[in-house]
Amino acid sequence: MDTRHTQSLISLLRKTHHAEWEATPAAQDAIAWLNDLVGFLFPGNHLPKQTSYEGILKKNQIDLENILLSYLDPREVPIEEIVNDFYNSLGTIYQHLRQDAAKIHEYDPAATSVNEVIVSYPGFYAITVYRIANRLTRLNVPVLPRIISEYAHGKTGIDIHPNATIHVPFIIDHGTGIVIGATSIIGSNVVIYQGVTLGALHVTKELSDVKRHPTVEDNVIIYARSTILGGNTVIGQGSIIGGSVFITKSVPPYSQVFNTHQVRITTKTGGV
Repeated sequence: MDTRHTQSLISLLRKTHHAEWEATPAAQDAIAWLNDLVGFLFPGNHLPKQTSYEGILKKNQIDLENILLSYLDPREVPIEEIVNDFYNSLGTIYQHLRQDAAKIHEYDPAATSVNEVIVSYPGFYAITVYRIANRLTRLNVPVLPRIISEYAHGKTGIDIHPNATIHVPFIIDHGTGIVIGATSIIGSNVVIYQGVTLGALHVTKELSDVKRHPTVEDNVIIYARSTILGGNTVIGQGSIIGGSVFITKSVPPYSQVFNTHQVRITTKTGGV
C-alpha cells in the first residue's frame, strides 16, 4: 500500500472510530491488570518471599485508576470512589473465591487439593474473573468487565456474562461450552457441567431491560449439554437436571428431570 492510500485509510479510521476509541479501554492494559490482580490473589510460588504485597496491590490499584481515566471522564464518573470501593471489596471477593475453590475440591473426586483447583481448573479461573468483573459491573464501570470476561471466555471456553448473579459457592465441573446469560440468577451450591446453557427464550433488542435468563435455586445440579431458557424459568432448589435436557418451563423444587431418549445395546453372538 502506498503512502497516499495509507494516509487515506488512517484518516477514515480516525473519523469513524475516534469516539469509540475514546470510550474504550485498551484491551492489552485491561488484561495485564487482570493478570496482575489474579496473580496477587493467588500467587502460588511466583512471588519472592520478600515481596511487598502492599506495593503490588497499590500498583494494581493505580493501574486500574489509569485504565478508567483513559476512557472515562472524571467530571462525570467518580473514578477515585469506584477504585476505592472495588479494592475495599477485594477481601470479600477473595473469601468467596476460596469458598468456591474449596467446594469444587469437595465435589470433584479428581481434585487432589484446593491448591490444584486454584492453579489448574479452568472452571475456577472463569469464576474468578466473573467475580472480579461482576463487582466492576455493580460499580457501573462500562466496557472493562466485558473485556476481561471475554478474555476468560477465550482461555476457558466458559462464557459468563459479568452482569449475571451467582451466589457462593459455585461449582463448574469441566466447563467447556458453558453459557450463562446476563440476567441469570444462580443460587448457592449449584453445580454446572460442560455444555450447559442458561439462555434467553427470545432474543430481541427490545428485551434488553427485561429478565431474559433463568433462575437456578440453591443445591441444583445441571449435567452436561442441558439447555435452560427463559427469564420466567425457575429451577427449584435441590433439583437434578440430567444431561441433554431442553427446558423452557419452571421445575418444582427437588425434581429430577431426565431426557427420555433411550439407548439400545445389542450383543452379537455366534461366529463372525
